[in-house]
Amino acid sequence: MNCNTPTDVTFSFTGFAQRGGRTDHHADGWGIAFFEGGPEPGSDKGLRHFVDHQPAADSPVAELIRRYPIRSRNVIAHIRKATQGAVALQNCHPFVRELWGRYWVFAHNGDLKDFHPRLHGSFRPVGSTDSERAFCWLLQEMAKSHADMPSVAELTLTLRELLPRIAAHGTFNALLGNGQALWAHASTDLHYVVRQHPFAHATLRDDDVSVDFAQHTQPSDRVAVVVTTPLTTNEAWVRLAPGELRVFVDGDSLLNS
Repeated sequence: MNCNTPTDVTFSFTGFAQRGGRTDHHADGWGIAFFEGGPEPGSDKGLRHFVDHQPAADSPVAELIRRYPIRSRNVIAHIRKATQGAVALQNCHPFVRELWGRYWVFAHNGDLKDFHPRLHGSFRPVGSTDSERAFCWLLQEMAKSHADMPSVAELTLTLRELLPRIAAHGTFNALLGNGQALWAHASTDLHYVVRQHPFAHATLRDDDVSVDFAQHTQPSDRVAVVVTTPLTTNEAWVRLAPGELRVFVDGDSLLNS
């Protein structure tokens, strides 16, 4: 999720967590990361990061998140179906690393075959997943391309070159965020919706929960939600094309390729 104002994620997370072992088979762990801090859009640098190797539908940590009123402009969450690496905390997404004085968060849906890049810098995987290897390689190559934090537009150009090199090894639906922007790369299934004025009523696909966003928002609010499979039954979700990279800033799509 990427927003122009701190936003409560409880509604979306309620439906999303059900897919972790109840309405879907992604039951091999889960995680979520919230960027927080800073009074103006784009300044969030603090991070709350929770992971659990238990299914999200049954996890006490997930229940905490459902009940805790965390408000954030940038959130990345993941439910895992293990393809590489054991069911263990160190293999749960999203993964977090520091680069250029910022936290970076990464989550991947898919399976990469024969992806064992040379990692010769500061970024090494702790676990044994293809996803964490991809994240470490991506940060390594980003650091080689830019001496300091580039603009969102500049980094998007770099990612357009790097991400296809990972995607060549298999299915690579991925989210990358740093508190300023959210980059989404589609390989097979990735959808997004932008919620903005006039806000409407939405109903979850995975739980018997509905919400009237008009009662909880201001006219200036804007929220982009990106997910593998649409979370609601009555919103106009847009499917990203295979190989498409889209970046969201302040709840809106900024660039795409």
